[in-house]
Amino acid sequence: MFFSFKNLFPPFPVLPECWFCSGEDGKPMLRQGDTGDWIGTFLGHKGAVWGATLNTDATKAATAAADFTAKVWDAVSGDELITLAHKHIVKSVDFTQDSNYLLTGGQDKLLRIYDLSKPEAEPDVVSGHTSGIKKALWSSDDKQILSADDKTVRLWDRSTMTEVKSLNVAMSVSSMEYVPEGQILVITYGKTIAFHSAETLEQIKSFEAPATINSASLHPAKECLVAGGEDFKLYKYDYNTGEELESYKGHFGPIHCVRFSPDGELYASGSEDGTLRLWQTTVGKTYGLWKCVVPEEENAEAAKARTTLPGTAEEEIVAEEIASENSDTVYSSTPEVKA
Repeated sequence: MFFSFKNLFPPFPVLPECWFCSGEDGKPMLRQGDTGDWIGTFLGHKGAVWGATLNTDATKAATAAADFTAKVWDAVSGDELITLAHKHIVKSVDFTQDSNYLLTGGQDKLLRIYDLSKPEAEPDVVSGHTSGIKKALWSSDDKQILSADDKTVRLWDRSTMTEVKSLNVAMSVSSMEYVPEGQILVITYGKTIAFHSAETLEQIKSFEAPATINSASLHPAKECLVAGGEDFKLYKYDYNTGEELESYKGHFGPIHCVRFSPDGELYASGSEDGTLRLWQTTVGKTYGLWKCVVPEEENAEAAKARTTLPGTAEEEIVAEEIASENSDTVYSSTPEVKA
């Protein structure tokens, strides 16, 4: 399960953000970022969707799937625009900032760069990985590429298509996040959450979690990070000190992906239990479905903000509802969001 959060620009004035998620049912979904409301389901893949992303202005989406294809979609209408055939399972997709090129990576150990203005043309191919590629991302204003296979992270120069540097880790890489502000690469493997320079791969710092971690995400202001993994729990750490701020169990299965929204006000978590959940970074703040109400009391000093609707720091989105009859039609009615 993967997420891609993006800010939305016109013609979407009422949606501050949206997020794109994928899973094993082969039906990636677009949702409103602050409420989790379902916008649409993209139908067309014939296998599990391993990767999903949106372009900068959220007008196009891309997916990577087990049916040996990557697809580009119109994120407004839900129409399939391009199908890019591969020779094996595709695990990762990423747009350049101008949306003109798509980077893919997968089980055939190759990175491919497609010119989307010429989808019928052969892509540029970068080889060098020794096992299947799990994640591939543009970095440094699209001048470099970061990619990860089993136990190796590699940095590539786009202009020369050559490897700049590689980083070997002790266990299989479970996730990788690129943070442009500060050029930070977040990597998880085993119980380790590691932060590296995206330009040199030099380690900045690392934290050890109590359980195997499958995914971690750094807050946009770099105040904290969240992580989730095999023990069903979410962990929040102070990025500067490494102190565990809190941990809590909301899912009933291993957590496979966590991501902060671009404004840092919430983060999403996806689990093997079939649910996606939204969590407030600052509990009690009015945001999306969370409404902060100050009780009317004679003693103003005693008035304290309390959170209502839904009454907790999280919203749950149940995957079974997505599989309802409405999900067979692209962009039809919105399923219920449960508190």
